[in-house]
Amino acid sequence: MINVIGLGYIGLPTALILAASGNRVVGSDINEDIINKLNSGEITFSEKGLLELFHEARKRGVEFSTDYKKADTYIIAVPTPYIKESKKLDPSFVIAAVNKILDIGVKGSTIIIESTMTPGTIDNYIRPEIRKRGLKIGSDIKLVHAPERIIPGNMLYELINNSRVLGVDDIEEGKKIKDIYKTFCKGEIIITDIRSSEMVKVVENAYRDVNIAFANELAKICGSDGMDVYEIIKIANKHPRVNILQPGPGVGGHCISVDPWFLVGDYPGLANLILTARKTNDSMPRYVINRISEVMKIHGLKDIGKVGLYGLSYKEDIDDTRNSPSLQLLDILTENMAFGVKVYDPYIKRKVVENQYLDFNSFLNDIKVLVIMVGHKHIKENMDAINGKIIVDTKNICNLPNVYKL
Repeated sequence: MINVIGLGYIGLPTALILAASGNRVVGSDINEDIINKLNSGEITFSEKGLLELFHEARKRGVEFSTDYKKADTYIIAVPTPYIKESKKLDPSFVIAAVNKILDIGVKGSTIIIESTMTPGTIDNYIRPEIRKRGLKIGSDIKLVHAPERIIPGNMLYELINNSRVLGVDDIEEGKKIKDIYKTFCKGEIIITDIRSSEMVKVVENAYRDVNIAFANELAKICGSDGMDVYEIIKIANKHPRVNILQPGPGVGGHCISVDPWFLVGDYPGLANLILTARKTNDSMPRYVINRISEVMKIHGLKDIGKVGLYGLSYKEDIDDTRNSPSLQLLDILTENMAFGVKVYDPYIKRKVVENQYLDFNSFLNDIKVLVIMVGHKHIKENMDAINGKIIVDTKNICNLPNVYKL
């Protein structure tokens, strides 16, 4: 049996796809509301194909509980936030999960950690917890690191098709765990050592962050000299060895905006380019605020209450608001006592911030300046509705009059 620990954005799809693929699975989470919803037939967040997968997994006998169960294999998918002061990873949720597993007496089982780790986290924090119990790693308890590599909005496709990395102490154990993932994963499954697998995950997200930072810095440079950054990137990308990403209002989510900080915290003085990229991307919400101010001056507007942000999620066509650029921007305005900005997102059905509208037309009626923060399919299909507004387009999706780009 497989016990998946933590039923959030990663753990729930993992538990469901394992169950739907013929494995006996119990999903556990300390949040009673999550367990109650799942047991009553409700999924806890929106994701393409997730409801259908949920129904299939239930047919195959998936169970949900607030308790951990005795199992052959445990998959831990709990948060690993970063500590803002030190920029280091906070392993406390993983440590707690491991100790709860050990509490129920699981000698001979394998613990797979899918949560993001930095190099040395398992060596420095997880192995000592196991040894404290008098257990021998490798025989009594086997450890594996299998970092997730999926993105909200395309989770199920990527769960099935993306390659995976398994960090192990023993190659034979790696082959056994590979067989579990092969029940649903069509991508290449690479076996390496644990420390390398920890590094691979944060390197992937740091690479993306640096590329985005380069695009954002280009946007600032071009904007200062009246050049169109999008045209320049489009032409530069015609070169066969150039692939510049698009600039935007900032970087959100739980991976790209967080994982690079782990390298900065763990390798001070060495991760200098990564640190600069992080600062550049974190500066973009303030850059957007300055751009809004410029546009308001051009049109003789002074009332910040006539400005509306479109989009609260951190990327298009999802309901995930973690570390979103819009929330970062609103925090800056609040710190500077600039209240009154209106907000709307078609995917966010719950109240997240002040002055948030749940009706698109009411939102448009109450604003003069529309700031497109997220390129949802919804806004692309409603260009006629926003025609006539003064538009600050941070996603380069709008070709109407009175449009100002980054």
